[in-house]
Amino acid sequence: MTMGAVHPRVLGYLGRTLSLELSAVQQYMTQASLVGLWGDMDAAERFRHETVEEMQHAEKIVQRMLAVGVAPAASQLRAVAHAPDLVGLLRHNTVLENDLIQHYGEAVRFCLLIGDGANAEFFQELLSDEQHHGAELDAWLKSLGGQSSRHLERATF
Repeated sequence: MTMGAVHPRVLGYLGRTLSLELSAVQQYMTQASLVGLWGDMDAAERFRHETVEEMQHAEKIVQRMLAVGVAPAASQLRAVAHAPDLVGLLRHNTVLENDLIQHYGEAVRFCLLIGDGANAEFFQELLSDEQHHGAELDAWLKSLGGQSSRHLERATF
C-alpha cells in the first residue's frame, strides 16, 4: 500500500491514534511510578501492564504508518492526569480510554464509509482492545468503590 492509496483523513486518524496511544503510555508509566511511591505495588504492577499494552498498540500504529508510506509522528501528547488517590487516577484513565474508544469508533466508521476495509479492520482491532481495557479499568474502579467515568457503550462498529 502506498501513501497515495490512503485517504488523507485516514492518515490523520493514524497520526492522532499514535498521539493518543503514546499519551496513554506516558500516563500509565507515570502512574505506575506514583502509586509505587505510595507503596501500592499491586496497582503499580497493573499500571505497568497497561503501559506495555499501550506501547504494543503504538508499535502496531507505527508499523501501519510505515506500511502506508508515512513517517510516524505523534503531534501532541496529553499532559499526565494527576489525582491524590488511586480512585482519582482510575477516573482519569477511564476518560482517556473513552477518548481512545471514541476515536477508534470514528475511524472505523469513516473507513467503512469510504470503503477502506483494511484500515477499518485495523482500527476495529484497536477499538476492541481499548473497549476491553476500558471495561477492566471500570471494574477496577468499581471494586474500589468509585463511580465510573465511562459514558460510552461497548459497541462494535
